[in-house]
Amino acid sequence: MSKKTERAVIVTTEHRGVFFGYASATDGEQIELKRSRLCVYWSAAMKGFMGLASIGPDKDCKIGPPADITLRKITSVIEVTPAAVDRWESATWK
Repeated sequence: MSKKTERAVIVTTEHRGVFFGYASATDGEQIELKRSRLCVYWSAAMKGFMGLASIGPDKDCKIGPPADITLRKITSVIEVTPAAVDRWESATWK
């Protein structure tokens, strides 16, 4: 049996949630994210929420601490670049 590979994604929800985390599967009605982080606020420098996937959060964004979560009512799943992953992993709440 092959092991599922986790990939870094941003998932958005009907309730305007924007979550970064690691998922093994991104199809279906719900997605389980490991080490998920909620973006409570992103700065204008992101040029919209998809900037969080391409460049990652900056010092002016508000990023919550990591937790495992199951998300429902998914509206999008976005691949995260390696550079953005580094910024998500090092983000702090300010």
